[in-house]
Amino acid sequence: MDDDQLLRYSRHILLDELGIEGQRRLLDAHALVIGAGGLGSPVALYLGTAGVGTITLVDDDTVDLTNLQRQIAHDLSRLGVPKAESARQSVRAINPEVRVDARVQRADAGLLDELVARADVVLDCSDNFGTRQAINAACAAHARPLVAGAALGFDAQIAVYDTRVAEAPCYACVFPPEATVADANCATMGVFAPLVGIIGSMQAAEALKLLAGIGEPLIGRLLMLDARTMEWTQIAVQRVPDCPVCAAARRARAHAQP
Repeated sequence: MDDDQLLRYSRHILLDELGIEGQRRLLDAHALVIGAGGLGSPVALYLGTAGVGTITLVDDDTVDLTNLQRQIAHDLSRLGVPKAESARQSVRAINPEVRVDARVQRADAGLLDELVARADVVLDCSDNFGTRQAINAACAAHARPLVAGAALGFDAQIAVYDTRVAEAPCYACVFPPEATVADANCATMGVFAPLVGIIGSMQAAEALKLLAGIGEPLIGRLLMLDARTMEWTQIAVQRVPDCPVCAAARRARAHAQP
């Protein structure tokens, strides 16, 4: 690190658990963020300020006036601009050293297979069940840790799914792909503005812990928040031995090993 970096990241470097080596790991890391809206905004901003070297942002939507109530990476000057590009500009305005790749594309299986393989950590900031399952499948196939968040109304949840850990579940172990889920969205249900900031900030924190190799990630634990009372509930979640997603991926990786 040069003198400017030592100064910029000095408050991280002062942390015994992180220090210079942990900050170097962040500078060398690549985070993939799916969704640049309510959750993706604080995620992208905090990963950028923390010095994660490469951030790939994926979102096919554009900034709308109704987004500005909660999506803090965007502003009035960017109405109609792709969210991935708007978030890229916001991150670069704070930390121009960070490489930000804005992908104005839908996160389908083909794109996820390409991008997840390149990333060190994946953050699911999407807003629908199908995309969440596709992200999880790609993370299981490539053995990448997944930090998954969701928020709607006054209710939210966050967990880390890491199939590199033998007994850790994947997202599909907890929320089976075959389950019938009626996708709700902010346009019809609404969302409490600070809620996405709370969960998005926590997603960024979990990703930074994973990248720097510090602390205890939220693996095997699902945290749920009711913002009406600001009460947290923690549930232990278990791996399903015959999970159609992660069990198959684990077997494929085992067979591929010499």
